[in-house]
Amino acid sequence: MDGFLFSKISKAYQYVNSILIVGFVSIICFFVSSLVDYRIVALFLLLTVSIIAAMFDILPVLLSAILSAIIWDYVFIPPHFRFHIKNTEDVVLIIMYFVIALLNGVLMYRIRKYEKELLHKEEKANTIKLYNTILNSLSHELRTPIATIIGATDNLLTLNDKLHEDQKKELVFEISKASIRLNQQVENLLNMSRLETGIIKPHYDWCDINEIVYSTVSQFESNGIDQKIAVKIDPQIPYFMLDKGMLEQVVYNLINNACLYTPSNSLIRIDANCQSESLVLVIEDNGFGFPQDEIKMVFDKFYRLKNTKTGGTGLGLSIIKGFVESMGGTVILRNSESHGAIFTINIPAETSYLNNLKNE
Repeated sequence: MDGFLFSKISKAYQYVNSILIVGFVSIICFFVSSLVDYRIVALFLLLTVSIIAAMFDILPVLLSAILSAIIWDYVFIPPHFRFHIKNTEDVVLIIMYFVIALLNGVLMYRIRKYEKELLHKEEKANTIKLYNTILNSLSHELRTPIATIIGATDNLLTLNDKLHEDQKKELVFEISKASIRLNQQVENLLNMSRLETGIIKPHYDWCDINEIVYSTVSQFESNGIDQKIAVKIDPQIPYFMLDKGMLEQVVYNLINNACLYTPSNSLIRIDANCQSESLVLVIEDNGFGFPQDEIKMVFDKFYRLKNTKTGGTGLGLSIIKGFVESMGGTVILRNSESHGAIFTINIPAETSYLNNLKNE
């Protein structure tokens, strides 16, 4: 498969390198020709053509095969430095060498072409599979909040005079929750697209961890989640030079994941501190945890736990991993002794000078 990378190189570059490689090997063989028979030299040249055939297109390979045959005849077959072969055996050898070199080049090219076609088919099949996965996920995750918004707004428009103020507030609250959920799904899709294309890059600035964590937690609490969130942040924690937007998304997705996969009245703990010039963020819950054999796959795109009834596109955790790694950090998932899930994020970062002075 690596040969495809070389096939993207310009043809001129391939021709030049084919000539240089054959020439380089020929020079080495010339200096050791007094120690090895010229028939052994032919094997080295055939090996060289084989290596070139594994890297370049067919025409540069044919050129290297012809060139190596000419060099072998002119330089190594007695009499040296003459296009004249004394005996029939050497005539047969040069013909066989030329035929084998050409066949070797053609066969290697066909093998690479077949592998390329096979790879294309596999990529197409994976694309179709990914497309179906996206459709299956979005058919529920986007349709549900949209249906909620349509239903609530329809009731407000058609039954406005018959509804009590509390009912109106409840419908508006449902619209708000559904809108936030819809926005989150769209945001996840956009973020994953940016990560895949390499468009999204960290924009570093001083980040207040207290502000990021508490403002994110307040978003969930204002939406009336069933879980309780306990925050514990080191009072002496410094500012960190990180991407605020990415870090906010990481915290949001971690809390959202805990809310999705834990029962009502579960406790979600958020701890943040500074260890060895790194931000260490731990989010733990006392839910059911993750199946041990699936932990390694939960950060994959569109991966959803087997036999789960909870909705989700399977993008939240993969975005967490992508954002954390883009800032040079790591994220580790493990189950606690009480069967809950523990996400530990470690991001090396510069800390603020003022806070460091205050800590001393």
